[in-house]
Amino acid sequence: MSRGSTPDRMACVVGLGGNVGDPAAAIRHAFLALDELPGTRLVSASTLYRTAAWGVTAQADFVNAAALLETSLSAEALLAGLLEIERAFGRDRDAVDAERWGPRTLDLDLLLYGAERIDCPGLTVPHPLLHRRAFALVPLLEVAPGADIPGIGPAADALAAIASDDIRALG
Repeated sequence: MSRGSTPDRMACVVGLGGNVGDPAAAIRHAFLALDELPGTRLVSASTLYRTAAWGVTAQADFVNAAALLETSLSAEALLAGLLEIERAFGRDRDAVDAERWGPRTLDLDLLLYGAERIDCPGLTVPHPLLHRRAFALVPLLEVAPGADIPGIGPAADALAAIASDDIRALG
């Protein structure tokens, strides 16, 4: 994944998802919003995929995707931008009734930030559950086929170790 990165620009992958309202439209618009972040360029956007809910399963299916970005933003600044995009799409992570893994209009997760391993309050990269989530790995591998998950290994090997047959590309 690091091919194309320069010392002042980092290749990273953002996972996108949602299951409230029109999640496919929200994700398509979010791709555009990602490309408009300062110092950031959308390199590639994956196909949209319909996936079963993960974690809290008694809810509508999700639409998931991934975006390969090149950015000059730090991981923390990029995360701040992702959270602002979520808010613009109506997501309130701090709402009293916000449920972990519950329904959401738009979810943006920083899955990979180059080959960096980051563990600070509010930000863990690679995403700590990435290697267990086919709904994130399938689109990630579409935009970054040779991606490695720092501390885990090849993303393709992680996907091969878990079930992914319930993920369907949207037409």
